[in-house]
Amino acid sequence: MSMNPSYTKLLALLDEYHRLGIAEQIDYQKFYLYSLITHSTAIEGSTVTEIENQLLFDEGISAKGRSIQEQMMNLDLKNAYVRSMQMAGLHTDFSVEMLKGLSALVMKNTGSEYYTMQGTFDSSKGDLRLLGVTAGVGGSSYMNFQKVPAKLEEFCKQLNEQRKALLQTDDVIAKYLLSFDAHFQLVTIHPWVDGNGRMSRLVMNHLQYEFGLIPSKIVKEDKAEYIQSLIDAREQETLAPYREFMVKEHIRNLTREIESFKKSQVSDPINTASDPINKFSDPITEQLYQAILNDNTLNYAAYGEQIGVSEATVKRRLGELKKSGLVIRVGSNKNGHWEIVGKEDEV
Repeated sequence: MSMNPSYTKLLALLDEYHRLGIAEQIDYQKFYLYSLITHSTAIEGSTVTEIENQLLFDEGISAKGRSIQEQMMNLDLKNAYVRSMQMAGLHTDFSVEMLKGLSALVMKNTGSEYYTMQGTFDSSKGDLRLLGVTAGVGGSSYMNFQKVPAKLEEFCKQLNEQRKALLQTDDVIAKYLLSFDAHFQLVTIHPWVDGNGRMSRLVMNHLQYEFGLIPSKIVKEDKAEYIQSLIDAREQETLAPYREFMVKEHIRNLTREIESFKKSQVSDPINTASDPINKFSDPITEQLYQAILNDNTLNYAAYGEQIGVSEATVKRRLGELKKSGLVIRVGSNKNGHWEIVGKEDEV
């Protein structure tokens, strides 16, 4: 029996991804995680960019023009992912309490307390909802809240059985499909009053980390197609439309990353040092390098203002560039300038 062509293409891309050593780049895991977080929160309306999240996570620098609410959403999700990855590495079993604990991290600073006829619950503590929810204005209602605890218990039990079986195999496609299906099942149960999308994508990535797979993400540009696939799967009562989208989305993202990586590896055959910026995976260092190329006479504060970071950050990044032998300081600190090593003047 022949394999689905999309699965064959995905496996080929994964082989190429590993062969190129993309995952072995410096800080690959960190920046990939930041990308997962940025796109997951963007699906929920966050406008914070990947570079802004890097500054927020690494330097504690708030993004200009972004609300406290959306920045806290990103910080909370980052903390939830860190905890999730720790548990994935330990092969921790799924349980209702484990999921509630992760939800509490996701909603820590953006959750609220709710007062209903059925009782009080707090989404910032991971409490399961005690009221009904619908999928937007005019949308269909999700599962009755009274059924949620038992359904979530059943979800965890089945997931534990399936993941333990797959951990003993090399079936990459089956592992991806389980992670996709877990995402769909959790968002369909809709255990919480808020944060269900972020939690469902986190659980999907959790399983992928546990299986040693390249985690998949849904980029914000494909939000409408993503949501439609979920609707189609529910209405048609088959996972096929949703699975098809998830595989296609992963193929698209892997293809983009492979193409970007290949472009960064193209060097000048005459002067291999002419484009050292391609050696950087850190976007702040890239921006600083470009700023020096444009004007090598500025001071720390001026460079910081130009690329939107602190003076201390500029000093650290310049120190790294000097240590790497990519820039040198010519003249005094007051009257000197920076020079790119190996960069010849144009004629």
